[in-house]
Amino acid sequence: MVTSPSKLYERVGIKEYWVVDVEAREVITFAIGEDERSGQIMVSAVLPRLEMDVIEEALRRSQTENDGAIAQWLVRTLG
Repeated sequence: MVTSPSKLYERVGIKEYWVVDVEAREVITFAIGEDERSGQIMVSAVLPRLEMDVIEEALRRSQTENDGAIAQWLVRTLG
């Protein structure tokens, strides 16, 4: 039996999942609602106020900056 990832995630209690395309530097985030349906979101439901644009920018920066610089940028951005 083949089960879709979102059904499996819902069954084990996962409320949110991210699909990351590293090459395209894109993050698509889904939340699983009370009605057991998943839908795309732009702000994390699990990590308050975390916008996916911030994660995508960190991915872009990872191509030209070291981890320390990215960590500092994240701390300043998420402050």
